[in-house]
Amino acid sequence: MKLNLLSCDAQRPDRRAISKCIAEISSNSDSLSNELTSILLEGDAVDIEVDDKNSGSALRALRKLSIDYEIIE
Repeated sequence: MKLNLLSCDAQRPDRRAISKCIAEISSNSDSLSNELTSILLEGDAVDIEVDDKNSGSALRALRKLSIDYEIIE
């Protein structure tokens, strides 16, 4: 499943927690997850791919971090 991470609405976003979440739910490395987190927090959308078997927990984790997303496929 592909996700488009649109924005983070948290008043004080936890950069480390967001990066860790992206690394866990996708197949990205830690360094790429850090870069994607920076891009997301700057206001640009980020595309990631999530395994279908982990999709439910991934979506819950993103909502918990106040990350808005859309499902692409």
